[in-house]
Amino acid sequence: MSSAIFAEELIFEYQGTLLLVSHDRAFLNNVVTSTIVFEGNGQVVEYTGGYDDWLRQRPQSAAAQLPEKNDRKKVKPKPRSRSSRKLGYMQKREIQDLPPKIEALESEQKELFALLSDPLFYKKEKDEIAGVKSDLDRVEREIEAAYRRWEELETLKMREGT
Repeated sequence: MSSAIFAEELIFEYQGTLLLVSHDRAFLNNVVTSTIVFEGNGQVVEYTGGYDDWLRQRPQSAAAQLPEKNDRKKVKPKPRSRSSRKLGYMQKREIQDLPPKIEALESEQKELFALLSDPLFYKKEKDEIAGVKSDLDRVEREIEAAYRRWEELETLKMREGT
């Protein structure tokens, strides 16, 4: 197992908050939930997600100021179509409720993993074993759906602000 993967696993298991500085964009994309950016004039802004998420969310004026790598082809950015959709009251509530919901689901997932990793667990009745495996599948689907929904709502929220 590479040290980067091991470090990522340790960070995922950590229950607190970390301030992480790294030049490794892939590592940041895999482990961070928000990015804090110094945008000049003493302004510090927090963006949801990792480095690539910040690239998509940053204001266009900031994007123009960043130097591009020489080995990349310069492509003019496509003009964004303005969406008339705004977050409604229920969507705003949902976006606030999703992080604690995801945290609870991930906690349940961790408990199910602990059960399944116990060798004595497999001496139980096959119906009980199948039930725990079924619960794990359900929790994993719910986590995936919650993250997808959170991303959708954040995208709408971001468009609303532009």
